[in-house]
Amino acid sequence: MNQPNEPTLAIDVYRKRRERVLAALRAAGGGVAIVPTAPEVMRNRDADYPYRHDSYFYYLTGFTEPQALLVLDASAGGNDPASVLFCRAKNAEREIWDGFRFGPEGAREAFGFDAAFAVDDIESQLPLILADKPALHYALGSSAELDAQVRGWLDAVRAKGRSGVAAPTAAHDLLPLLDEMRLFKDAHEISIMRRAGEISAQAHRRAMAACRPGVREYELEAELLYTFRKHGAQGPAYGSIVAAGANACVLHYAAGNTIAHDGDLILIDAACELDGYASDITRTFPANGRFTPPQRELYDIVLAAQEAAIAATRPGATFDDPHNAALRVLSQGLLDTGIIDRALFSSVDDVIAERAYAPFYMHRTSHWIGMDVHDCGDYRERGAPRDAQGALPARTLRASMALTIEPGLYIRPAENVPERYWHIGIRIEDDAVVTPDGCELLTRDVPVKADEIEAMMQDALAAGTARSA
Repeated sequence: MNQPNEPTLAIDVYRKRRERVLAALRAAGGGVAIVPTAPEVMRNRDADYPYRHDSYFYYLTGFTEPQALLVLDASAGGNDPASVLFCRAKNAEREIWDGFRFGPEGAREAFGFDAAFAVDDIESQLPLILADKPALHYALGSSAELDAQVRGWLDAVRAKGRSGVAAPTAAHDLLPLLDEMRLFKDAHEISIMRRAGEISAQAHRRAMAACRPGVREYELEAELLYTFRKHGAQGPAYGSIVAAGANACVLHYAAGNTIAHDGDLILIDAACELDGYASDITRTFPANGRFTPPQRELYDIVLAAQEAAIAATRPGATFDDPHNAALRVLSQGLLDTGIIDRALFSSVDDVIAERAYAPFYMHRTSHWIGMDVHDCGDYRERGAPRDAQGALPARTLRASMALTIEPGLYIRPAENVPERYWHIGIRIEDDAVVTPDGCELLTRDVPVKADEIEAMMQDALAAGTARSA
C-alpha cells in the first residue's frame, strides 16, 4: 500500500487538525471520538477493488492503509494518550504479497500519534478507553457494521458496572464538526488541489489534441488516464465522462465505444485525484476542430453563463448567487435562440419563475470540492432564521471555500425546439477557491474560449499531418 506523495512536514498538518477536533470536543464537555477508515471491498472472487481510504480518516491522519481506526480522547488526563491509531501489525509474510506496512510503532512515529495498537487489539482496548468517559462521538448511522461494533464496545464497558465503571451516557454525530473543518481549505490543501488541476488540465489538452473524427470515446479516455498517472496522480477522481454527439446530453454518461463523427461535439468531464484531493473539469469541443454555427452559438452562451457565475463567486455572496447569475444568462440565451418560445415566455424572469429552462439545464451550477468530488459541507446556513416557506438561507461564501462552477445546456429533440440545435450537449466546468476579493480558478490551464480551442486543435491536426507526411 503506497502512501500519497507528500513530504514528511505535512504530518504536522494532520496533527494540528486532530488538536482542533480535541479542542472542540473538550469545549463541548469531552468524550471520545472514533473515526474508522474505509473497508476493503471485493470486486469478484479473490480480486479487490482498488483501495481508497475514508476521507474523514485521512483528513485527520494522512494514513492510507486499510484496517485502521483513529481514536481521539478529549477526556484523557495526565499522561494518557489523546490520539490513538489502530492499524495492521507488521507481518513479514503478508508484506511479501501486499507490500509494506507501517505497523503500530512505525505509524505512531511517522504520523505523530500519541499511541498506536494493532487492529487486532481493538476489542480489548476500546472498552478501556471508553470507560468513565462522558460521551462518544462518531458518524452516527453511517455504517451498520460500525454501529454494531460501538454497541459491542459499550456493552463491554457496561459489563463492568458492578466494579464502578460507567459507559458514556451520550452519543453525538461527529460529522458536522468535521464537515465544517473540511469546508475551509488550508494552504496545504489548496496547493495539492492546484497541482491536481494542472494535471487534469494537461489531460484535457492531450485528449483535445488527440481527437479526430473516427476516434472512439474510450480512446480519448485512455489519453486522460495515461496523463493522470504519468504526472503522479493516483488515478481518476471519478468515473470519466467522455461523450460523443448525442451522448453529451446524458449527464452521467460513462465513456463507451461510440465513434466521434465529423460534426459531433465531444463533452469530457474528467479529472484526477492527487494525494487524496479531487479536481473536476469539463470541456466541450468539436471532434473535427471546428464548431458549427449552432454549436458555437450555444457554446458562447454557456461560456458567458460561466463567466457570470465566476464574477458572482466572492466572499459575502451566497452559494446560490453563482447559480442564479448563470441561470439568467442561460435563460436569456434560450429565449434568443428560440429554443424557448418567446410567444410563451416573454422575459427571463418568466422563464425562471416557470422553470422553463429545466428541460435544457437540469442541474445546479456548483458543488463543494475537496477530498471528495462532491465534498462535504452544508449548503444552507444552519441555525439561521427560516423564510416563509421554511427554508434556510443559502450558505454565505467565505475565503478558502472551494467549489465548482459548471453551467451547461443539453438540447434533446423536442417539438418546438429548432432542429439545428438537436443533440447538442455543452458543459464548461472549472474549480474555484474563494479568495478575499473574488475567486481563483485552479483549472484554467486548458483552453475554454471557442477560438482558443479551435486554434489548439488545428495546431495539433497540422502537427499530426506533418508527422505522417
